[in-house]
Amino acid sequence: MSVFGLQRRAGERHRRPWVVRWAVTGRQRSRSFRTRAEADRYRTALLVAVQRGEPFDDSSGEPVAWQPLPDDLRAHHWARRWLAEQWPEWAPRTRVSAVEALSRLLPLLVDPSAAAPPPSLRRHLTATLPPTPGTGDPDAERWLDRSILQLGQLTRPLLAAVDQRLGVADDGTALGAATAGRFRKVSRACIRRAVELGVLDVDPWPPAARGRSSRKAARTRRQVSIRQLPTPQTMAKVLDAMPSHQPASRTYQVMTAVAYYAGLRPSEVVMLRADALELPDDGWGRLYVTEADVSFDEPGEPKTGPRSVPIPPRLVVMLREWVGAGGHRGQDLLFRTRTGMRPRASNWSRALHRALAACDAPPMRIYDCRHAAATTWLRAGVPLGDVAKRMGHSVETLVSTYVGALEGDEALANARIEAVLSRD
Repeated sequence: MSVFGLQRRAGERHRRPWVVRWAVTGRQRSRSFRTRAEADRYRTALLVAVQRGEPFDDSSGEPVAWQPLPDDLRAHHWARRWLAEQWPEWAPRTRVSAVEALSRLLPLLVDPSAAAPPPSLRRHLTATLPPTPGTGDPDAERWLDRSILQLGQLTRPLLAAVDQRLGVADDGTALGAATAGRFRKVSRACIRRAVELGVLDVDPWPPAARGRSSRKAARTRRQVSIRQLPTPQTMAKVLDAMPSHQPASRTYQVMTAVAYYAGLRPSEVVMLRADALELPDDGWGRLYVTEADVSFDEPGEPKTGPRSVPIPPRLVVMLREWVGAGGHRGQDLLFRTRTGMRPRASNWSRALHRALAACDAPPMRIYDCRHAAATTWLRAGVPLGDVAKRMGHSVETLVSTYVGALEGDEALANARIEAVLSRD
């Protein structure tokens, strides 16, 4: 995409002497104007669209967002246009979240008489909704063109039912309050943008059910079950039991050690690079958490921003041996398969479960290694502020999530207060 400078046609016979020229995919485009000011405004708008990364229409050569909207615009076509408008301003994690939400919304906006959707529909939507679409399924796209309702056919009763179904998983179980709220927020924003641009005369999305916000707040304050988490002694045995005859088992052992001893999220572990490590010959080292996997091996910023985490000598030794054996340098990712791909989460989980079973320990998720790290630090008496910093949390979130690990502190606090009060 190239935008050229203004040109003025010679002579006085031209009613529109000022010309803006640009090229899209190698094809030259032009548009003429009466005045230089009009031409300059148009050229500036083109430059802004290019800078924002907006997609351009092949037929007109102008940004897709500038194209007039047909009266019979269907919901999936509008969703793609809305995503293209918002895409340049969103972080990678927000993009992934929006695509996931719309891939759940659109199959609900269908004609009641429509045939059953193809099995590949959600995968097709995930691939084709972004402005730079991947390879989709032609049969799924034809089903969308036949079955998805037009924007003008969206009524308030219909969207009230859709709003409820966005809170339910495919198997009929209720989704988490935060997940359901995210799906509803994105879906509502997509439809209401059509109202703002005059595509719809009125907003068909019903208001949120009374009391939902308070229920969400209550449900999202989940505490970790401290009793089910392994002790440091158990985790040491589990880590020692993870290596096996399988070549990848050593990879999963070091990844699990990083998740436990450094308290990293699994998405942060898989994006750890060699230059993010400080591994001294003796004593404690440090990890710099600057990246996370936000979507199928796509790097992005960690969920709560970059941070640095001190790591104990045992993990320092393990990582030094791992880096030395793999020859990792600079920006090399530490944990990759023999084909250069990210290790599969399911394989990582199976390796952990086998080690837990070998140690007669109860099953747990990979993410529970992070919870176990936080509770270990809290029980060791590490100040709340320092634990929160290592975890990438606020102190409020830390206390509400791991309040069970703080049990037993009352007696210690009473003794310290009494010692101060009894001083002469």
